Amino acid sequence: MRTIDRSRLNELMQRERQRFRESHPESGKLAEDAKASLLYGVPMNWMVRWPGDHPLFVDRAEGAHFWDVDGNEFVDLCLGDTGGMAGHAPKLAVEAVAAQAAKGITLMLPTADAAWVGREMTRRFGLPYWQFALTATDANRFVIRWARSITGRAKIAVHHWCYHGSVDESFAGLDARGQVVSRPGNIGPPVPLDQTTRVVEINDLAGLEAALAHGDVAACLFEPALTNIGIVLPEPGYHEAVRELCTKYGTLLIIDETHTISAGPGGCTKAWNLRPDFVTIGKTLGAGVPSAAYGMSAPLAERIYANTDYRNADVGGIGGTLAGNALSLAAMRATLGQVLTDDAFERMIALGERFERGVREVIASRELPWHVVRLGCRAEYLFRPEVARNGAEAAAGQDEALDPFIHLYLLNRGVLITPFHNMALMSPATTAADVDRHTELFGQATDELIGR
Repeated sequence: MRTIDRSRLNELMQRERQRFRESHPESGKLAEDAKASLLYGVPMNWMVRWPGDHPLFVDRAEGAHFWDVDGNEFVDLCLGDTGGMAGHAPKLAVEAVAAQAAKGITLMLPTADAAWVGREMTRRFGLPYWQFALTATDANRFVIRWARSITGRAKIAVHHWCYHGSVDESFAGLDARGQVVSRPGNIGPPVPLDQTTRVVEINDLAGLEAALAHGDVAACLFEPALTNIGIVLPEPGYHEAVRELCTKYGTLLIIDETHTISAGPGGCTKAWNLRPDFVTIGKTLGAGVPSAAYGMSAPLAERIYANTDYRNADVGGIGGTLAGNALSLAAMRATLGQVLTDDAFERMIALGERFERGVREVIASRELPWHVVRLGCRAEYLFRPEVARNGAEAAAGQDEALDPFIHLYLLNRGVLITPFHNMALMSPATTAADVDRHTELFGQATDELIGR
């Protein structure tokens, strides 16, 4: 296996930074101007996490491409880190949103679209009852409250290096001694995380049973595969055993499909025949319009009915004035019914396979100690030889020099992948040519790194 000359990598990175500055003067001007009124110069602080001197400023986007204010065109394999998975401005969804906006945006009353979306979510995920929110974070927060109310327990179990939006309980990790601690960068945690959360590694069934045996865990909040630290897939039989352990210890099982919807129209829940008590999902349902949902089993719905005081529903900590608004539901109906269809997923997953195959061939032909992992139409590569079995191994595989170099190299040549990790996602508008362009550039980048 080859090793990367780090001095050469540093020289190449400096060259790419200079190329970025020269190619994006208008974005640079806007970035400087924004510092006068925006914290960090961006509308949301994580937008600074780009390997160039500043983020790109976007002019417009359509399908699987976008154009920045300097007129540069990009193949978008980031797709808003799943928020744009339906493609940018899909015509049918845009038309539905415009039509509903002209009739009313938010009413605190239901529309016919709501029941249609509920039935479609049941078809896809198998759970019979649904509620809506604006973000997956809110969906997770609401479900955690239901779980605590139903079980009378306080703690939530999560996977080490999980991702569940900005849910307080999910910013917990394990230290070197296996103790629950606050994750690095956790801003202002309300209480020490060991008071709210138990943490286990994915694929560690013994650790999970030990956590649940305390009898104080209301619910396991799990992604079916880790996605935000590099894709970490479950081992065969893992989820079946998780279900059995949750049942054994009276713990509810929440499956967060926000990223893992890439596995198919019903996410991993349908593709792997999972049996959760709750499913949560956000980001992609409304083609970019803020939308989220959570579903529950019939037995859970009965327990919720028995534990709900409808007279205090507006102050119970679940829901919000804009949750389930008419505009979001119109966007969801159009997106699920006409854009992110079963047929679209079939094509998207085939493109994910094409992406994986291309990256693997580049890695093998250059004899590099890297690997690529795929979950449906989502794929990521990590700069380590072994596929990670858990979150700790995936975190150890991050390369703070190679990650930004590959990202910036691709960006400077018109391909965008997710900046926080090397993830690529397929949309209904993505083409084989888009995927092959990434493969071509990924090969060029590796050739420069090894001096080929």
